[in-house]
Parts: sequence; C-alpha cells; structure tokens
Amino acid sequence: MRLRSLRLRLSVAAAGLIALALGLAGAGLVVIFDRVLDARTAEDLDRTAKFLAGQVSRAQDGHLHLAAEPADSRFATPYGGLYWQIAPDGPDRAGDLHSRSLWDKSLPAATSDARAVDLAGPEGTRLIAVARRVTIGREGAQTPLTITVAMDRRDLAASRTTFLGLIVPALAGLGLVLALAMLVFVQRALRPFRTLRTDLRAIHDGSRTTLPNTFPDEVQPLVDDLNRLIGVQERALQRARTQAGDMAHGLKTPLAVLTALARRSADDRPELSAEIEGQALAMGRQVERALVRARVAASGNLRRRACPVAPAVDRLVATLRRLPDADSLSWETSVPAVLSYPGDEGDLTEMLGNLLDNARKWAHRRVVVTGEMHGSESILVIEDDGPGMTETAIARVSRGRRWDETKPGTGFGLAISSDIAEETGARVTLARSELGGLRVTLDWQSALPAERRTAGREATPH
Repeated sequence: MRLRSLRLRLSVAAAGLIALALGLAGAGLVVIFDRVLDARTAEDLDRTAKFLAGQVSRAQDGHLHLAAEPADSRFATPYGGLYWQIAPDGPDRAGDLHSRSLWDKSLPAATSDARAVDLAGPEGTRLIAVARRVTIGREGAQTPLTITVAMDRRDLAASRTTFLGLIVPALAGLGLVLALAMLVFVQRALRPFRTLRTDLRAIHDGSRTTLPNTFPDEVQPLVDDLNRLIGVQERALQRARTQAGDMAHGLKTPLAVLTALARRSADDRPELSAEIEGQALAMGRQVERALVRARVAASGNLRRRACPVAPAVDRLVATLRRLPDADSLSWETSVPAVLSYPGDEGDLTEMLGNLLDNARKWAHRRVVVTGEMHGSESILVIEDDGPGMTETAIARVSRGRRWDETKPGTGFGLAISSDIAEETGARVTLARSELGGLRVTLDWQSALPAERRTAGREATPH
C-alpha cells in the first residue's frame, strides 16, 4: 500500500485515534479504580474503628481496656499490614492500646475524623488510615480518645496490579475489535470510489458511455463533472473526425488533378510529367499517413473502444481471397473469439488490411494468422512464406519509407499500420518468419476484464 493511499492514511489516523482513546480510557479507569478502592478501604477501616469504639472502656485503675479485638488475623501478625491504635487525646499518651501488628511502633496522630489520610507506617511503609474521635466514661469523668485504623498501601497496590492485569487485555481486545470495525468502516467509506473506478474502466473499455447518477451526495458532484468532461471530449472527437474527413477530400482532389495534368502532358515533356506525377503521389501518401495519424489520435479519449479481432480478420481474408492473384494462396487463421483490440473497428480494419495485403503480395503459397493471450497481453501474428525483409529494409519501414518501389504501396502500408498501432497503445514488430518470409507481430495490453480473459479461448481454424 503506497504512502499516498487514502486508505492507508485513514487507517493510520483511525489506529492512532483508537490507541489514544484507549490510552486515555485506561488511565481514567485506573484513576477511578484507585479512588473507588481508597473509598472502599476507608469504609472498611472506619467500620473497624466503630467496632473498637464500642469495645473500649476504662478500668478501675484508669487504664484503657478492650473487651474484644477485631477478628482479622493480620492485626495479630507483626507488621501484618493491618493496624489499629487507641490513644487518649493530649500530650500524655500513657495507656495507649494498639494491635499486636504494630509491635513496638505507634501510629502518628491523625488530624481528620473518619476521612482517609496517608500516614507513615512501620518499616518505612505508607498507610491509608482512618481516625475517629470518641469519648468514653460517665459525665464528669469522660476521657476523649482517638481511634486510628490503618492498612498498608502495598496491599492496595496488589489489588491495583490485579486490576491492571485484567484491564490491559480487555482494552487490547477492545482495540482489536475497534480496529476491525474501523477497517470495515474505511472499506465502506471508500466503496463509492472503487465503484467510480470500475465505471470509469467500463467507459474506457467502451462498454459504458456515461457514469451513473447513483453515487452519494459527497461524490456525485465529481461524477457530474466527469460526465461533462466525457461529453466535451466526445463532441471534440466528432469534430476532429469531421475535420479530418473534410481535409482528406480537400487535399486529395487537387492532388488527383495534378496527377491527371502530369499524365496528360506526358507526350510533350515526359521527364517533367513523370517528376510531377511522382511528387504528387508522394504528397498523397504523406497526406494519407498524416490524416490517419490525426484521426487515430483524435480517438484517444476516455472512451476506449474494444473491437473483436476475429471477425475483422475473417472479413479481410474473405475479401483478399476474391482477388485474381490470391487463388494460389493458402490462408490459415486461428484467432480466439475473446481477442479484442483497443481501438475503433475502422482503425483495426485499416491496419489489418495493410498487413494482410502486404503478406498477400509477397507470399508464395501460405499466409498464417494466429492470435493468443498471455495474461493481460494480447498478440496477433501475421506470417508469410515470401522472401522476407532484411534488417535494412525493416529500418526503412520504421522510418516511414517504402520497402520496395517495384510493388505499389509496399512498405508504406506497414508504416501506416505502425502509426495506428502506436496511437492506440499497441506495437508492431517486424522479423523473419519460420516460414521464410516476414513475421509481423501486433501486441497490446488487453482491455478485457480479468474474468473474461480466461473465457472463449477456443480458436476457430479456417
């Protein structure tokens, strides 16, 4: 996938936003969990403090006495992580009561009542603590006390670690689901553009003339502009064809007159007449070639025609068979019905007419026409068993010159065919045939969809 791909950009942006959202959500959940955990812990500690407040009393000797201690075993384990302490208010802390877990330590005085605070604990630990102030004794002999219950925050950290061990895979799974959902969303969001590409390819192949008006409102303005562009090019094509035809008639008639005048004056000045006639014929050929190139170039618009090759070959071969000097030739054709040329039928007929007529003129006994497809490449080969061409002659034809002046039109038709092929995206290659004569190869990229390239491969021999 290229860096300029809209799908890649949307996917990367969506992945980044999903990752950011999940990161923020995870951080928020951890903060919420910490606050909820502190609140729940403070409630449990305050409940223990109320229990201790109900159990504490002052003995006859003035010392504090606890009727029952909390049942949690951590209060009885030295530095077990749960601690309680009961201390009289004031500077005299004599008579303090504390849990066995504090051992020989004591808790700092808390400044809040029934609210969670952080205190320094034994062995350098940090505690979350709740302090509750109560008064015991009869009126007139009351004793204010501060009951502090604390828990080691390492126990909370263990709960936090357990929570993280659950929330991280959950968020990762959610991220995967969101990423898949975003991929589906991107695919559906870009579907109109894929449909547009398919419809444009159909116009390019010649199976459609305009784009449909079934696109979403966000894409339809672009489709309307493309339809207007297609209409403008179609009208320009028609004007170009009309102008090319008018130019052909306007130039061929004066050239024909010059040729006739040259032949009429052949008796008086034969050398001048022959020179004028030769130049007129040369001008006619150049005009014909220029008009062909102009006409074919004008057809290179968005609508790429697809013309079947086999019917055109059959028609031309049937026509050439009827010529007087073609009776002794054997025509062998094998062209798949699926083979299509990316151009107008007129261009294909003119090009194949030149190539087949050239093979007819030089063949001794055989002319072989074969077609085949290799993936997206289409190939049409015309061979004869004539004398063939040298590399020098092939180079002359490539430069648009005639091959042999002894036969009218020889070589110049090959140059025109090369021009037509070039303008329609094809290529003409000349080489020596295994039959002994000339091998003309015409190859192009097929305009057919992939599912049709594998169908109709059966060739029809003639």
